[in-house]
Amino acid sequence: MKKQSLIKATVILGAAGIISKFLGLFFRWPLQMLIGDEGVGYYQMSFPLYMFFIAAASGIPVAVSKMVSEKNAVGDYEGVIQVLRKSVLLMFILGTGFTAVLLAFSGPIIHFLKWDRKSYYSLIAIAFAPMFISIMSAFRGFFQGLQNMNYTAVSQIIEQIGRVVVGVGLAYLLLPRGIEYSAGGAALGAAAGGLFGGIYLIIKYIHVRKEINVFKVSDNKDILSRLLYIAIPVSLGAAVSSIMSLIDSALVPQKLLEAGFTYKNAAILYGQLTGKAFILINVPLTISAALCASLMPIIAECHILNKNVDVMNKVDLSFKLSMVIALPSMFGLYTLAYPILDLIFPGQSAGSSILQYSALSIPFIILVQTSTAVLQGVGHYIRPVFNLALGCIVKVVITLFLVPIPSVNIYGAIWGSAAGYILTCVLNVIFLNKRLKIDINYFQTMIKPAFASIFMIAAVEIIYLYVYNYTVSSRIACFLAIISGLVIYVPLIVVFGIFNYNYLKNRFLRK
Repeated sequence: MKKQSLIKATVILGAAGIISKFLGLFFRWPLQMLIGDEGVGYYQMSFPLYMFFIAAASGIPVAVSKMVSEKNAVGDYEGVIQVLRKSVLLMFILGTGFTAVLLAFSGPIIHFLKWDRKSYYSLIAIAFAPMFISIMSAFRGFFQGLQNMNYTAVSQIIEQIGRVVVGVGLAYLLLPRGIEYSAGGAALGAAAGGLFGGIYLIIKYIHVRKEINVFKVSDNKDILSRLLYIAIPVSLGAAVSSIMSLIDSALVPQKLLEAGFTYKNAAILYGQLTGKAFILINVPLTISAALCASLMPIIAECHILNKNVDVMNKVDLSFKLSMVIALPSMFGLYTLAYPILDLIFPGQSAGSSILQYSALSIPFIILVQTSTAVLQGVGHYIRPVFNLALGCIVKVVITLFLVPIPSVNIYGAIWGSAAGYILTCVLNVIFLNKRLKIDINYFQTMIKPAFASIFMIAAVEIIYLYVYNYTVSSRIACFLAIISGLVIYVPLIVVFGIFNYNYLKNRFLRK
């Protein structure tokens, strides 16, 4: 199978991620219209449990990607298939086990968490998703390890289409029976998406298996232990973030009440933070996640072949790409916060200052993601988890102290998150420098992208004001300004010498 360059793989996965999020709008909008806030509430109650499983099992696809890349690099094709077999078995056990637990204990879970009894149908429906998502994730890790992201990207789009069609379709068909049944039908869409995406990947795996010409595979018990050795720290890191989000959801509203806000105002502020700012910030983070998924197997291959110069070059390139993604996103969301909110949430554009300050964390979050992928690629699994845990502690402490201050309120949570990611980022970079002797060229990776971003955002602001004065429509002006910014930024990358045209052309068309 032909390998893809880091840039090409990132573009493919990033585009798939953005398309999937866009398709997700065709799930949220009709669902909201069909079952309203109450029905969506039943649907959302069960979702954190599902996301916790995704976080807890996320280490296995990463481990598969790394191990497949290492074995493929040295021509051990039998080992490649062995890794996939063990990972599918492990993920099947985890997925079906989690499904069984949710199905068996759905009643006690609802009682313990004091949910409305009508959320039962959503919990039962979402319980089937881990069984299918787990197997699909193992195959995604396999193809990422082969450094070809086409199949993973297509599976993401198929999964989202399945979720939209089946979820919205069942929600519509079950609506006459009650909104609780309709919400359950919507939740079943997650399982359907996992099933369809998994079937596609299995079909493609059969083709790849014939291509590498391996039909008889012996058993290797050592593979399972190594899979777990890599996967457990990665899963712990994801679980830490997931658990901290759950703690945050309880902590921030409570502290806002201590600051003197009413229950309603506390809910409004928290909703603006999580329901608006976080959603928009997740767009560049989706592209960054694609970079990390592409980076891990490439770094692992260079490391296993002792290509230390290539490792350093890939690290430098990954940090440069991170800043090319992060800085324009930060400047854009900060400068056009209100117009963007007004464009996406017509009539409900409050919270622009929350978005502005939240956007300042984007470069640090992306650098944490990238440095974590590099460290895990070269075999350091515990250190980034430890650094992230320290960052989470700082986040909680700052949130506890600042949010109750009336003049600070919700911004205390924003500053807490920023401080936590800054600390984690600094610790990861220091470790990279000390242990791996990797010196990052900050002028090339950060200063140049910053200049390009500043010039771009200045042009965007001028275009926005000009179009707004001509049309007197913030939404039209915002949309055209964003499109113009994308068109302007790409040539600026070349003009400022961040990448040259021939480099981009060669890296995108071939490895």
